[in-house]
Amino acid sequence: MTDVKAIFLNTSLKDSNEISNTDALYEEVKRIYQQEDVESETIRLADYHIPVGISDDLGDGDEWPLILEKVKKADILIIGSPIWLGEKSSLATVAMERLYGGSSLTNNKGQSIYYNKVAGVVITGNEDGAKNAATSLLYGLSHIGFVVPPNVDAYWVGEAGPGPSFIEANGEENEFTQSHVRMLAYNTMYLAKLLKENPIPAKGNVMA
Repeated sequence: MTDVKAIFLNTSLKDSNEISNTDALYEEVKRIYQQEDVESETIRLADYHIPVGISDDLGDGDEWPLILEKVKKADILIIGSPIWLGEKSSLATVAMERLYGGSSLTNNKGQSIYYNKVAGVVITGNEDGAKNAATSLLYGLSHIGFVVPPNVDAYWVGEAGPGPSFIEANGEENEFTQSHVRMLAYNTMYLAKLLKENPIPAKGNVMA
């Protein structure tokens, strides 16, 4: 079996000292990855010093390069975001901008370093905005070189308006959410393995 590695960037505004609903939803995906022998690592971006900017390395204590190295080694990238005011989190925006800043870096074929990697998202909240946040993230990831399989937007929003979030509401029992968790996990694994064995040809896809 082809070895596949996944990395999850949790863009919750809370650091690791606090419980994250976004992390709890990703754990449902991770459970399937573990069953299928896919190695998975979680990074809580709020634990790191990540300056705002469009660059792979902004110096002066910038810790993004440490995260980018892990992304380079992964076959699957999952970005997780809570919903605030119907949008992805501010840290999700920072992550996308910093990923964009590294998109001009190339692999040994002259393609963007994100080529032959697949991407997906998990979104949590207790109000509308899941599809809006997922659309923004998945388009951005595709634009910089990631392959986006079908149905890789697992989300849980519960009832609209203030109320219990994913953990408190036992969102893991929601069959709609679980069906999307399964599609996210298996579709990212399938295409990650396919691309490792049959990478996208360089012809027509070399950085200028």
